[in-house]
Amino acid sequence: MKRRVAILISGRGSNMVALIDAAKAADFPAEIVAVISNRANAGGLEKARASGIPTEVIESKPFGRDRAGFEAVLQDKLDAHKVELICLGGFMRLFTAEFVQRWYGKMLNIHPSLLPSFPGLDPHGQALKTGVKISGATVHFVIPETDAGPIVMQGAVGVADDDTAETLSQRILGVEHRIYPEALRLLAEGKVRLDGDICKVTDSTASGTLISPAAK
Repeated sequence: MKRRVAILISGRGSNMVALIDAAKAADFPAEIVAVISNRANAGGLEKARASGIPTEVIESKPFGRDRAGFEAVLQDKLDAHKVELICLGGFMRLFTAEFVQRWYGKMLNIHPSLLPSFPGLDPHGQALKTGVKISGATVHFVIPETDAGPIVMQGAVGVADDDTAETLSQRILGVEHRIYPEALRLLAEGKVRLDGDICKVTDSTASGTLISPAAK
């Protein structure tokens, strides 16, 4: 049986599209059963509908700081679609600790840096400011602390001297689109387990070495 997944978005849904496309494969162990946005004008909604995915909108503005009230409506939508796993795809609303705990080990997020480095806003600008030579993206479980959950998968790219936040962002985005579906696949297949604060993956192997800048 394929695991039932909801994707939560607030904007264009770039990673959402990557997840939807991956889930079209017959052997993919999860199906996207709903896309839920807290903004009615989110560009990803139309993309989801074009792919035949049911969509829901829960405008967050009327709830203001009432996170629990928003989450009660969200949970009703998740229950209605019989959701088992959640993927956050640029979802710009913080959750209460209670909601996160309810979905602990079943809710994934992706962040465009090699966590724990550069959490929060403007990770590309942070990376360039510190002069790192390698950056990338991280898929992690969601916990109450921002960008601090157990790491499921990471992908890296080299950072060039002439990179800007925009050029680095675009290169990392390609990595995001590769690792997010693979992380969901592992979770849906039951190959991911939590050992305290550490995520371990069954039958996993480390990939090749990335050195940046490369010597000539």
